[in-house]
Amino acid sequence: MIGKIKYIVMVAMAAILLTACNFGNKDNSTSKEQAAGAPQTGDHVANNLVCMVNNIYIGTPQSEVDFEGKTYYVSCESCKDRIVKEKAARTAIDLYSVTAVDKADAYIVLIGDHGEVAYFENEQNYKALMAKSNLNKK
Repeated sequence: MIGKIKYIVMVAMAAILLTACNFGNKDNSTSKEQAAGAPQTGDHVANNLVCMVNNIYIGTPQSEVDFEGKTYYVSCESCKDRIVKEKAARTAIDLYSVTAVDKADAYIVLIGDHGEVAYFENEQNYKALMAKSNLNKK
């Protein structure tokens, strides 16, 4: 069951990425960021360094969008509009509890080599998923 959920989440993330705004050329930034102590796959990242619509760790502070008393972070104007108009842009599925989590309140973890992130209700859920799945940080 968890494998099927992971597959659905990854397909959804890929679809979002294909329709996402352009962040420019980041081809050379990965090795430079790693050398500068940037987070690695499996690390917790600060909410304000993530575009919450595109679900991508950007690494620099993003624009704030205040909506219904919560603060979301986005990379562009079209993302700001989506936060306000689309509940799906403000929520994600916690891969451990398989429940909806508000991205503004989430514990965010870097899960891919190209900045992909996952959202959890809390750090304990992330650690429990890692322990259950026997995955280790790179």
